[in-house]
Amino acid sequence: MSDIEKERSEEIEAMIKAMTLEEKVSLMLHDSMAVERVGIPKYNWWNECLHGVARSGLATVFPQAIALAATFDDKLAQEEADAISTEARAKFNEANRAGLRERLRGLTFWTPNINIFRDPRWGRGMETYGEDPCLTSRMGAAFIRGLQGDDPEHLKVAACAKHFAVHSGPEKLRHVFNAVVSKKDLWETYLPAFKAAVDAGVESVMGAYNRTLNEPCCGSKFLLQDVLRGKWGFKGHVVSDCWAVRDFHEEHKITKSPAESAALAITNGCDLNCGCTYPSAVEAVKNGLLDAEKVDESVRRLLMTRFKLDMFSSYDKGRWASLGKKDIDSAEHRALARKVAEKSFVLLKNKDQLLPLSKKPKRILVMGPASTDVNALLSNYYGVNSRMVTFMEGMVAKSQEMSGVTIDYVQGCLMYGPNTQNGWTVGEVEHVDVVIACFGLDNAMEGEQGESVASHEGDRDYIELPPWQLNYLKAIHERGTPIVLVLTAGSPLAFPPDIADSILYAWYPGEEGGSALADLVFGDAVPSGHLPVTFPAATEDLPPFDDYSMKGRTYRYQEKAPLFPFGFGLSYTTFSFGGITLSQQKISAGGNVDVEVLVENTGSFDADEVVQLYVSKENRKDGEPLCSLRDFKRIRIEAGKQAKVVFSLPASAFESINDDGESILVPGRYLLTAGDCAPVEALEKAGAAQPVTAKIEVV
Repeated sequence: MSDIEKERSEEIEAMIKAMTLEEKVSLMLHDSMAVERVGIPKYNWWNECLHGVARSGLATVFPQAIALAATFDDKLAQEEADAISTEARAKFNEANRAGLRERLRGLTFWTPNINIFRDPRWGRGMETYGEDPCLTSRMGAAFIRGLQGDDPEHLKVAACAKHFAVHSGPEKLRHVFNAVVSKKDLWETYLPAFKAAVDAGVESVMGAYNRTLNEPCCGSKFLLQDVLRGKWGFKGHVVSDCWAVRDFHEEHKITKSPAESAALAITNGCDLNCGCTYPSAVEAVKNGLLDAEKVDESVRRLLMTRFKLDMFSSYDKGRWASLGKKDIDSAEHRALARKVAEKSFVLLKNKDQLLPLSKKPKRILVMGPASTDVNALLSNYYGVNSRMVTFMEGMVAKSQEMSGVTIDYVQGCLMYGPNTQNGWTVGEVEHVDVVIACFGLDNAMEGEQGESVASHEGDRDYIELPPWQLNYLKAIHERGTPIVLVLTAGSPLAFPPDIADSILYAWYPGEEGGSALADLVFGDAVPSGHLPVTFPAATEDLPPFDDYSMKGRTYRYQEKAPLFPFGFGLSYTTFSFGGITLSQQKISAGGNVDVEVLVENTGSFDADEVVQLYVSKENRKDGEPLCSLRDFKRIRIEAGKQAKVVFSLPASAFESINDDGESILVPGRYLLTAGDCAPVEALEKAGAAQPVTAKIEVV
């Protein structure tokens, strides 16, 4: 224990000793009361920063989390999170100067969401880093490091890994659902990202609304005591999802009263109640349902977080005291938002190299319901901004840099339902050289329960492109004008690929989304995003939504051919994987193998490639993954040049999870596959580069 930690601990113990039970319990609510006689100010723990400081006025609006995942760039994720934490500190300083201590004015942020996006119908999947534990772990840990900073004694802001655990829809059932999972699925899929977050030093973990294996997550002895604090050694604080503890007695029927619910949650290590149930902890202690020492333990952890954030020091004297209005949505941060957006767009199709458009005179028609839709930029949990660059605005602005290029605009089709006057602008496409058709979803059509007003409680009933949009696209495609289809969504869409000549998946790209689109369309940037989720071909290919088994889900277990595979993304150039070399042909427990992969840019554009390394068993048994991502690297390769990418894999990369949830190293032959998407049958049809493979013996 360092001197500063010892000093803080001594001060905390003095505070705890001086407080009454009622005062201690008041500190365990998200809207914590002041205990002025012992020097504790009022504080509200509830703050959000999923892709920028959210719900607190002006902020840089970065692309949604699923878009960040599509960059496959954990260094960029950390850079973005650092920018967000700078704005968070700046806003905290401004709030303090104004004497504001309400919700969404603090330094404890309930981000990132590291749940596994197991089903594309889930409305909140957009908040995650996709379907894969490796990618989610890497991106989540990087985001946490960016938010919390590199000072071992002080937190820039406090991050929170959520929702622990096995949480991913359906939204309408989240308050009552019991996630029944096998031990294999639990430890192989649902828990690895949370372990990575703890290893990255995350300060907080949020419990989920649902039950997992019959225990409510925010009061689960197994999850909170046995795994989180016991097996993993987590030292920070645990917070409930909002009003989740109330669900114990009102929805799950696990307890009979608020006092019993508070006692269960606190006993098992949930320190902070987002909600209104914990005042009943006073009654629980007095009636013998709850040990008063458990209250002290929780208060001890909560006060330590506040000390790490320097909340008991003057806000204007700390390391980040100089931050203020000038640091919020700065030019530097806007440029970073544009960079993230450019790297996140996924090129799914590019027939006859339609993109990039040459800069000779052209008449371009921008159309579609997403072309001027700010909601298609914002996604959910967003800040606000005076300069949200829509796709139409970005294209028009770019056209001003070029001589002879004319941009026109028509809406053409509605976002949420069929046109009253069908086909009234179809003929417009015959008078232009190319159509930029912006379709898809926005945040009214998918999101959190109660937030998305055009959805079924946040989730989607089907994954296909809305039929009125598809029919309109078919109508304009029949006119013969080349179409660049730009799709917005926070989740996979199913659609016929032949509906357009080129297809860019834009996700929800943030405040500079329109600028990023224009850069990509005209070749000032080259697409380099890769899918962090599998795109199924149809809703009927999906298992039941309320089944938490991984069978038939994600690239690791889905046996039906996808529309587009996990990890897939085209470029304006082409890449070739020329060979794979191993430093040794055998590996055993405790060992390492270096994997060297040669990648060549065989096209005419300097560009980024995401090299992905997968492990699979040569003789796979039923129930085992088809393959598993174990590492990835984003590299820049000049046109005509070759690069050498080296991965260092520990023996643990070859471990399997057995039916008892144990990690075991099973002897046998394994395949190492390097490529630019998951090695599934659909990769060749989609146009991905041919991967390279090598065999290794585990002994």
